Amino acid sequence: MDFTFTEEQLAAAEAARGVFAGVAPDAVPSPALTTGAVAEGFDRELWDRLAGADLLSLLLGEEYGGAGLDAIALCLVLRESAKVLARVPLLEHSAALAAVQTYGAAELRDRLAARAGRGELVLTVAASGRTGHDPAELAVTARRDDDKWVLDGVQTAVPWVYDADLVVVPARTEADRSVLALVAPGGEGIAVAEQVSTSGERFGELRLESARVAGRDVVTAEGAWEWLRELLATGTCALALGVGERVLRMTAEYAGKREQFGYPIATFQAVAVQAADRYIDLRAMEATLWQAAWRIASGAAGALPAAGDVAVAKIWAAEGVRRVVQTAQHLHGGFGADTEYVLHRYHAWAKQIELALGGAGVYEEALGDLLAAHPLG
Repeated sequence: MDFTFTEEQLAAAEAARGVFAGVAPDAVPSPALTTGAVAEGFDRELWDRLAGADLLSLLLGEEYGGAGLDAIALCLVLRESAKVLARVPLLEHSAALAAVQTYGAAELRDRLAARAGRGELVLTVAASGRTGHDPAELAVTARRDDDKWVLDGVQTAVPWVYDADLVVVPARTEADRSVLALVAPGGEGIAVAEQVSTSGERFGELRLESARVAGRDVVTAEGAWEWLRELLATGTCALALGVGERVLRMTAEYAGKREQFGYPIATFQAVAVQAADRYIDLRAMEATLWQAAWRIASGAAGALPAAGDVAVAKIWAAEGVRRVVQTAQHLHGGFGADTEYVLHRYHAWAKQIELALGGAGVYEEALGDLLAAHPLG
């Protein structure tokens, strides 16, 4: 494998840095000081800038006005977005759009792809299941009724659902196969109950009661949900890396200025060792992230299915970002918990990212199952 980024991938990352340069991580009220959501919806102005920079259509083919790039390019952009806590559904929208392009019927692609690539349609994904711990595809049932599908079930913690035009909902059929249904929040048989995430964003519980979805809005291709889930998990690892890198930089800057006994605390061995350990965490998070993204982008075979590399990356991301923010809080002392200082916001986002799509334990179990099914050597 070659982890050297292409010129096109680097150009996408550079464009992202330009778009996110003016974003303030504390532009909304602190989640520590609000009882409800920090804002009614996502940052529409930033969304429009992302669309203008063609960063919402990265994975789309040229026939739909996209750049035709891959999961690696998307992760580079997501990494930059997390450094400023960008309040946009970039991951969910991009992953859903990529799944529609890769597995959807031609009519569905022609109807949605170009508009979504321009940001005119907002997509999100219901990927947390009924409780946030069970498989998402088992939380909703789907059965055929003539030319429609009937959906029943509940999906919790759906991000940006109040802002989305369409939600991609994984569901299980009577034949024990997964399908992806594109549903409009507020449609007949579809209700949304407000939830507030750890990061303070407005999520929602999606309830489906005999919701009827046109056959043309259901993706039935084999492997579509599994591919989408792996892309979402890998994108979450990119977000964790971006948060962790920004937090460690903040900690280094603080430790270089904060003095005790007449010396910067960064010169104390105990401080330097803790910071060095967290740097190692970040490098492991980075290496496993690019391995997972490369497997998805290239489709290359390996000793384990790509899900194995995704599981390793998610384990490192979940555990690593938690350790980074905990160490940052410790080295900042009481200043780290000050609601007028931005670090506590990164801590909240890190906890949200750590548990998104399942914590490290979930992926350790999945990795164990894969190793049992595909013995190495």
